[in-house]
This record gives sequence, C-alpha cells and structure tokens, in this order.
Amino acid sequence: MQRLLHILAMSCSILLHPLLMPTYGMALMLASLRMVYVNMGIVYILVAMLGTIFFTLLIPGSIIYYLWKSNKIDSLHIDNAKQRTAPYVYTIMAYGFWVYFIYDILHLPMLMLSIGVGAILALTAVTIINHWWKISAHLTGIGGLLGGLCSYALFSINTPIALIITILILALMLMYARLYLNAHTPLQVVAGLLLGLLTVFIPNLIICYA
Repeated sequence: MQRLLHILAMSCSILLHPLLMPTYGMALMLASLRMVYVNMGIVYILVAMLGTIFFTLLIPGSIIYYLWKSNKIDSLHIDNAKQRTAPYVYTIMAYGFWVYFIYDILHLPMLMLSIGVGAILALTAVTIINHWWKISAHLTGIGGLLGGLCSYALFSINTPIALIITILILALMLMYARLYLNAHTPLQVVAGLLLGLLTVFIPNLIICYA
C-alpha cells in the first residue's frame, strides 16, 4: 500500500510539475478562444502550443538537466533549496521570452499577457523567498493556473466553475503528494498555492475594476 501511495504521489508531482502549468494554461485558453473565434486555424494553435512548450518546458528543462549532469544540482527535482536559484533565474528568463512570444507573435488578448507576467512575478517571488524558506514551487505553479482561471472568470460571461473546482481538487491532491513525499511542510505548500493564486489573480482583478 505504501509503495502504491508513493507511486501515486510521484506521478502527481510529475504530471502537475510547475513547468507544465503554462502548457496546460495555454491549452485551456486556446480551447476557450476557439469557441469564440471559430475560424482560428490549426496552424495558429500548433504554433501557440509548440512555442509555449519550447519556452516554458524544453528550455528550462534542458537547463535543469544540464546543471544536473554537470553536478551543479543534486537531482532533477532540485530538492536542495540552496541549489534552486540558478535554475529559477534561467526559467524566469525563458518565461520572459514566452511572454514576448505571446505579445508579439501570437497577439493573444491582454488577459493572457497579464497571466504570463503574473507567472513571472510568482516565480521571481519564489526565487527570492527560497533564499530563506523552501516554499513549494509545485503549489505556486498550480496556484498560478488557478489564478489564471479565476482571472478568466472576471472577463468571461460563462464562468468556468467546474474547471475551477477541478483544478482546486488537483491542487489539494498535489498538496497531499508533496507532504507525503516529505518535500515540504504544510505551511510551505499552503503558502505556495496562495502565492501563485494571488500573484496572477490580483493584477487582473485590478485591471478589471480599474
């Protein structure tokens, strides 16, 4: 039973890895936009998805892999908090190119641009906080995705209640997984979720009611 729980916790941590959150978010955004803009071409969707995967997954993932192979970090999970600064800084830079890609190449709505900027702010906050405290990057990532959905609800006529509840349930599952693996304390996972949620949602809340 313990082995099964360990496998499930590891699987949850991998499938809900923070580097995957922008890809999930872009897929959800494009699915929503296609319902409005029915003529949105498949080529545009492929470019958007592949560009997002390239900037937010492949580049940061490759850098983390290189740092691991060159013995600059102990594991691909970067469990050692002191070794997280360099991978996080490189990831922030890659996310910066992704936001430029959203703005200059895709010309997506301002909402998606602000969500991307919010993701950079969240990751920057995690990088700074990490110098003193090992806040959960996993929960910050899914918190950002949840904040993005809540932001979308501000500007949309049809509030995606079911989707928001689903992501919230997944966040709770991820919390349990990170605690089961002894990767974080309860306070660290809760703080990570709130950081990601608020960093992405509050700027859009201000824009909506400014």
